[in-house]
Amino acid sequence: MKKIINIYLASPRGFCAGVKRAIEIVELALQKYGPPIYVRHEIVHNKRVVQELSKKGAVFVEELEEIPLGSRVIFSAHGVSKKIKKVAKDYKHLTLDATCPLVSKVHKQTEKYFNKDYKIILIGHKGHPEVVGIQGQISQELILIQNEEEANKLQLDKKDKVAYVTQTTLSLDDTKNIIEILKRKNPDIEGPELDDICYATQNRQEAVNELANKCDLVLVIGSENSSNTQRLAEIVKKKQVVVYRIANANEIKKKWLDTVQNIGITAGASSPEVLIKETLDFLKGYFEDVKITTMQGVEEKTVFKPLLNFS
Repeated sequence: MKKIINIYLASPRGFCAGVKRAIEIVELALQKYGPPIYVRHEIVHNKRVVQELSKKGAVFVEELEEIPLGSRVIFSAHGVSKKIKKVAKDYKHLTLDATCPLVSKVHKQTEKYFNKDYKIILIGHKGHPEVVGIQGQISQELILIQNEEEANKLQLDKKDKVAYVTQTTLSLDDTKNIIEILKRKNPDIEGPELDDICYATQNRQEAVNELANKCDLVLVIGSENSSNTQRLAEIVKKKQVVVYRIANANEIKKKWLDTVQNIGITAGASSPEVLIKETLDFLKGYFEDVKITTMQGVEEKTVFKPLLNFS
């Protein structure tokens, strides 16, 4: 079926400063030292990015044991535990940390509370690389809270000093509700309000919320294992608007388009702009005519300077 439709592009969308910095670190390392440059875990959660860097000579591994002794190794934007850094030293690797500065901030907050003898709650998703990295900053086992139900069930000793930190890519609304529950249980609890939710995550969530108001279908471009991408899709779903998360344009099913008039497009913070272009090209080829509107949103000026000091 062919017809004229409106396409709305969320703004901001796609790459954030932390992702740009991490990718740039790998590219600069390849230019300066040549391949192979090893990267533990996906540098960011996007297969296209990983594929493009692999073509240039980056080698992605899950564990340090897969890397020849004494190699150059980059840690991903999600951050790693102190144990991983120690193991890398034991293997004589030269390492470079591409952890997003906003994730590093959470690491420092966690250490600060630990050094002050707080019992620490981590609001985040079990098994996510960022959460694993935060958990690995201190010897104390963090109390992981993933949702409001777990927050309501939490039992704390009133004698304990309690603090919380959060994963940076969570839903603002969900995290706010969890924090409110924790504060009701322990009015003296300390934490960074919602400051740990990174500015780029906040901006993209607010943008997709506005986008959903104009559309009867929203496509969220990003990898399945991208937390911030999943949160964008959840926000749209909560507004009773049809939403599909797609890794790329090849995943679009034509039957989704049969009854829509207004299509919204956004992308997670790890998704390159080329994926949005390919999605637009697909839609332009399917419909007789499209009107493309870029919505107004926050202009992001934050830049994180890449470092290139292996040690």
